[in-house]
Amino acid sequence: MTNGINDKYQYNPKQFLSETEFISGINAGDKTVLSQAITLFESTHPTHRKLANELISKLKSPNKQTVRIGITGVPGVGKSSFIEEFGLLLCKKGHRVAILTIDPSSEKSGGSILGDKTRMNELSKQKNVFIRPTPTKGTLGGVGRNTKEAILICEAAGFDIIIIETVGVGQSETNINKMVDFFLLLMLAGAGDELQGIKRGIMELADCIAITKADSGNELQAKKAKITYKNALHLFPPNVNGWIPKVHVCSSYLKKGISNIWNTIKEHREQIVTNGWLDENRSNQNVFWMNQRIEEQLKIEFYEIPNIKETIKSCENDVKSGKINPFLAADKILKNR
Repeated sequence: MTNGINDKYQYNPKQFLSETEFISGINAGDKTVLSQAITLFESTHPTHRKLANELISKLKSPNKQTVRIGITGVPGVGKSSFIEEFGLLLCKKGHRVAILTIDPSSEKSGGSILGDKTRMNELSKQKNVFIRPTPTKGTLGGVGRNTKEAILICEAAGFDIIIIETVGVGQSETNINKMVDFFLLLMLAGAGDELQGIKRGIMELADCIAITKADSGNELQAKKAKITYKNALHLFPPNVNGWIPKVHVCSSYLKKGISNIWNTIKEHREQIVTNGWLDENRSNQNVFWMNQRIEEQLKIEFYEIPNIKETIKSCENDVKSGKINPFLAADKILKNR
């Protein structure tokens, strides 16, 4: 379990390898070095941030041949079970698979359980698989603060398929679509009104919906849910890339329907490469993350302004006592920065 409290200074600079050692290890596909590199990027220590920025600029250029897949779903849908069977299928086909799982951080302690390897026991034993859990540390959008960098590092290490498992479906869980090529939404059947179980915004982003747990007498309900979702997708605006989302039924327990989903991903890939949308989308994603980094850096620099903490504390006391409303207090802090 990681502790998010005072994480700004939780790492010792001497802990890390040199820039040359990092680059050599990542290029060689060393999973230990890869894991340390991601830890480096997760640190907010100024020394580490400088090393991380130098490292990312000297890694191999992003590989356009890689496939970036985002997977999300409602609680209890079986994301880990699905990813394990899906990952094993990809390994059998000769792929090198990196799985970046995002764990929610506690609002009280800042910690995260990070137990995904224990939930993908068989997959974690595969030599061509890298599994890395990452805490959100307050980052919205269903992904971690440095998930984008982790993707680039994994690609530089030679992994050709990158899977990002998000924290779970929610209103803000849309940033995942800003870093993947294909977005897979896992859903349950027979859990009430299927269309009420998820936000429309997530449905509109999905390139494929998979109804999971189609086993143990739930097969008929899964087939009915498939029809429901297919009809619902017709009500949404068409995708700008021309892709028509697919709906599948699968069972991780019975190992059925998993290959159909992979075939859909390959079909989607062929289409977006042919029509040029893959390159356009990745370029737009890079611009998005550039602006995200600007916002993050501005926030960090703001709180490092001398005496800003004292000003904020004073305004907080005034807001609590009712001397000033929170909006005027915010304006006062910003003007005095």
